[in-house]
Amino acid sequence: MTVHSTDRPAGRTTRPQRTLRPRAPRGARPPTAKRPLWVRIWRERWMYALFLPGVVFFVVFAYVPLLGNAAAFQNYSPFLGFGGSPWVGLANFRDLFSDPQALTAIRNTLIISLLQVLFAFPAPIALALLLNSLISPRIKRIVQSIVYLPHFIGWVIVISIWQNVLGDTGGVNQLFSHIGMSTAHLMTDASTFKGLLTAQVVWKETGWGTIIFFAAISNISTELYEAAVVDGAGPWRRTWHITLPGIANVIALLLILRMGDVLTVGFEQIILQQNAVGNDAAQVVDTFVYYNGVLGGNWGLATAAGIFKGVVGTVLVVVANKTAKRFGTSGVF
Repeated sequence: MTVHSTDRPAGRTTRPQRTLRPRAPRGARPPTAKRPLWVRIWRERWMYALFLPGVVFFVVFAYVPLLGNAAAFQNYSPFLGFGGSPWVGLANFRDLFSDPQALTAIRNTLIISLLQVLFAFPAPIALALLLNSLISPRIKRIVQSIVYLPHFIGWVIVISIWQNVLGDTGGVNQLFSHIGMSTAHLMTDASTFKGLLTAQVVWKETGWGTIIFFAAISNISTELYEAAVVDGAGPWRRTWHITLPGIANVIALLLILRMGDVLTVGFEQIILQQNAVGNDAAQVVDTFVYYNGVLGGNWGLATAAGIFKGVVGTVLVVVANKTAKRFGTSGVF
């Protein structure tokens, strides 16, 4: 029996095998990460050129004006400027939270914002689900075109339309008087003014708000609906188990962004109707800033109200974002 020895002869060492790397072809550019920054910027110069106007816009109109928040800590006068106006510390904030009109404005703003979140925010979702259930694409397009139109109408015209329909001499009251019923003062009733504002927002913005939800619904795979139909799921179960989960991230995103505007409820809409119901019912943060800052010249107090508004919006966005992530959605950041 022959035994083959595996021992190598003495004096010989085993060389490790080399891994051959493919050579880059001649003229090839080095990896982007190894290039200098200015080279990479120059290579993508046209992309940066398209990006630059947007950056300039936000710097000039969003970030530079933030320097004006210094007026909240001054007895600011436009004639003295920021350098000549005396510093007063937190006096403007103390005046803000001790002013009964400011507290009324904050309370009214929060109530109106809550009503809009409860009724105006879900309205586009419901309308999008309703229109999505229409079988005929032609009817769907016609309805979409009709409900989009109010968004392009200014608030002056919108309120004029509502005044002609629901005002003291409007069509509804004329109908009530003809049939012997008492008239209703819907446009001048302070107790129903906040509900009136919410109804106007729903009428004007619901159709326009469906665009985003239509786009989200169109991204849902039709195979899911086909499989649900095969399993015997009806329209309501398909909506609840397929459509709503499919647009949940979009709903959470828009709700988080809406929290940032919780103290913004529509300046033009309210100021056009404020005289009809009085300040106690129609005074909000934006109108308070307008009357005290622009008209009253109390720029420090108005700026303090603006800072308070921004801080509240930021805190609510952060809290809403963390809450959305806990419920399984992606959030904003």
